[in-house]
Amino acid sequence: METSLGLFLLSAAGISLTGVMLPGPLTAATIVKGYSDKHAGAWIAAGHAVIEIPLIAVIYFGLGHFIDSPHVEKGIYLAGGLMLLYLGFRMFRATGDAPGTVGGLPASSLVTGIVITGTNPAFYIWWATAGAILVTGAAKFGLVGIILFTLVHLPCDLAWSEFLSVSTFESRRWWTQKVQRIVFSVCALILAGFGVWFCFSAFL
Repeated sequence: METSLGLFLLSAAGISLTGVMLPGPLTAATIVKGYSDKHAGAWIAAGHAVIEIPLIAVIYFGLGHFIDSPHVEKGIYLAGGLMLLYLGFRMFRATGDAPGTVGGLPASSLVTGIVITGTNPAFYIWWATAGAILVTGAAKFGLVGIILFTLVHLPCDLAWSEFLSVSTFESRRWWTQKVQRIVFSVCALILAGFGVWFCFSAFL
């Protein structure tokens, strides 16, 4: 029995939410940005979409197999790992700055979303595997299916990122300078940790 479009979109929303809610570099960056900008999550999600929409189109038009190439995959892991390691190092150095100061990341939340997404190897691997399956399923319903899938997937990213930034902003009144440094240091270590792991994975 073939799956209806409605049922497919419902399952796509569930899979998309589980993917975006996994802790990673984008989560760490959103928390840090959310400290000073309540709606940073919305802008970060917009930056995320700048990378994601063309990637969905690439997979739809049959070019997604390039991501699966061993050489391309290693290049993505190494380049992305080095960038995340660099951003994590910059953020960690800025944790001692004045209270309320967010250092290490691009000044713009939109640019932060673009940079963190574009340099995150796990993002491309997800789209080369689980994401590719979803795009293939959407393609069965033609271009309309792809458009509707995209319109279902993107709000999942937006909702979670906005939830993180709003929650961080609203709770900051209870943050002492020490708490801020601890949280920002942990986020910096998350970025750097993923960077080290991705660099290491490039040579496995």
